[in-house]
Amino acid sequence: MRRFLSASVLGALAFLTTLAAMPSPSLAQVRDLPDFADLVERVGPSVVNIRTTEKQRASGSESPDDDELQEMFRKFFGVPAPQSPERAPNGRRARPPGSEEVQRGVGSGFILSADGYVMTNAHVVENATTIYVTLTDKREFKGKLIGADKRTDVALVKIEAANLPRIAIGDSKAIRVGQWVLAIGSPFGLENTVTAGIVSAKSRDTGELLPFIQTDVAVNPGNSGGPLINMRGEVIGINSQILSGSGGSIGISFAIPSDDAMRIVEQLKNGGRVRRGRLGVEIREVSKDVADAMGIKAQGAAVSRVEAGSPAEKAGVLGGDIIVKFDGKTIEKSVDLPRAVGDTRPGTKSIITVLRKGTTKEIPIVVAELEGDTAKKTDKVPEPPKPAVANGLGLTVVDLPEERRKQLGLQAGVLVDSVEGPSVTAGLRREDIVLSLNNVDATSAKQFNEQAAKLDPKKQSFVLIRRQENVFYLPIRPTPPQ
Repeated sequence: MRRFLSASVLGALAFLTTLAAMPSPSLAQVRDLPDFADLVERVGPSVVNIRTTEKQRASGSESPDDDELQEMFRKFFGVPAPQSPERAPNGRRARPPGSEEVQRGVGSGFILSADGYVMTNAHVVENATTIYVTLTDKREFKGKLIGADKRTDVALVKIEAANLPRIAIGDSKAIRVGQWVLAIGSPFGLENTVTAGIVSAKSRDTGELLPFIQTDVAVNPGNSGGPLINMRGEVIGINSQILSGSGGSIGISFAIPSDDAMRIVEQLKNGGRVRRGRLGVEIREVSKDVADAMGIKAQGAAVSRVEAGSPAEKAGVLGGDIIVKFDGKTIEKSVDLPRAVGDTRPGTKSIITVLRKGTTKEIPIVVAELEGDTAKKTDKVPEPPKPAVANGLGLTVVDLPEERRKQLGLQAGVLVDSVEGPSVTAGLRREDIVLSLNNVDATSAKQFNEQAAKLDPKKQSFVLIRRQENVFYLPIRPTPPQ
């Protein structure tokens, strides 16, 4: 009796025959895949686990954490949580009055020198009463905080030990997007965990003072302060931040470049704190629309406010100036300025190059020391007098009272009473002060309206306005005559 194979069986046999005939991956192809084992074995011992404790005042009452635990058991299991000997009859934990040391957090770090200097993140050791540093050989030391810089999230800890395995520091400027990198640390408290990925981007502006390295390495809570390592086993970054909606890794993490971190560490080691330069200005980005209207490149830092008594005020910097260079270094984006100034030693005599009303001007300035953020003051704008006429920009302006002008230290300016049409689109508001139109000072409402009437509606214009203490440019296009 003959047997016939179904079409599906014949197809399967044909597929298996074809699969068997396919060439297997060559040994060379397999070798092309990265193998991190030797690298991890070499640098792993220099990575440490950091846990911190904090003293808290106990009042003898129950712990709020226990309430959450009880609620969780009731919600998911329908029964109370198991009682412990430390619990009071009501099921809550009884704590004796006084202070007690509780675990605050877990992070990572790495050894910079054989005599026990360890780098980590500032947020890992912030508010810590005691810092415990654990090596891969399970030895544990109490660490002394040498210094921490919250602005860059870099901290330096010292442990009393000798002949420790130190890790080499690489050149973070030399990394390229697409290169393989490793992270070693203690995610969720799991020590000596290795994850791998690639450099996704460089110079990410997620921080005020530092451009970050972006990677797709799996970085989670507990990895903070640990090293980002290149394929030569060198640290090229400190894992510092993750972008996540859940608290876990979604493949976007950020590391502080090692070059910047080492400059911070040197200052912490020598003086326990970081000294930064400041000019005393608030700045904004130069938008493309404003740049096009002014006929300049969309680069530099537009000064929106000059702090009273600051180096900038003493040097003659004005609101509306666009700083395009600092000590000869081009300011491409506004964030470049605080970074360049911050890296300058206080007391240094520097030169800033500004663009003012279409003219380039060099201004000598003595850099001061950045102490901290200063509170902003708000101008109280008096009720303006009733206006006369509006103009083609949709602005109704009035003369700025002389007393108000002197109070603000202004040489020119008109007060906006109402906005409509183009001025609404541009973003102007009632009680703004218009300082100039197309780099021409607004000396009076009459003069401003006459200038506005002559504008070409086919061309983009721009106004310099003051809003409270901030000064900035806005692009605006007049309405064609009806």
